[in-house]
Amino acid sequence: MINVDLSQLRFLIVEDNTHMRRVIRTLINGFGAREVTEAEDGAAGLELFQTTSPDIVITDWYMPIFSGIELTRMMRSRESSSNPTVPIIMLTGHSEKRKVIEARDAGITEFLCKPISAKALYARVANCLINPRSFVRAGGFYGPDRRRFSNPLYKGAERRAGAISDEQKSDELKEAS
Repeated sequence: MINVDLSQLRFLIVEDNTHMRRVIRTLINGFGAREVTEAEDGAAGLELFQTTSPDIVITDWYMPIFSGIELTRMMRSRESSSNPTVPIIMLTGHSEKRKVIEARDAGITEFLCKPISAKALYARVANCLINPRSFVRAGGFYGPDRRRFSNPLYKGAERRAGAISDEQKSDELKEAS
């Protein structure tokens, strides 16, 4: 496993279950993080997000006041968020495909099902840092690009409208010369 230095990063854990918050904090501290802030509901999480400027947010799905999905949408708001590109890791006991898709569509960076393991949590945190995803705005969505990798050779029907391939860029440069 790749070793990532987390000692200079600020984490925000938003989880309504006290025991689960303690487990996550213990794991994050064990990975080397020094600054970990906790909130027990979505509203307190949003307030701490705006005041502490965390580098990574770990949130539960179902919580009082705001759910993790609602919290994510507020954090992703380019108009009102202090950091709309912050990596957000969703922890939940719900692994149904529709839930994963809903989380992805809300702007979650990584998804992790409970019960969690130290290895799985570390892998999600490290992936946020080692392989940061570009952000896209499409319709009402603003968040991490859903595609995990870019295939410049793909020219199929689902290629984004307006996307220019490297071959087209090369042709345009030749025409401009």
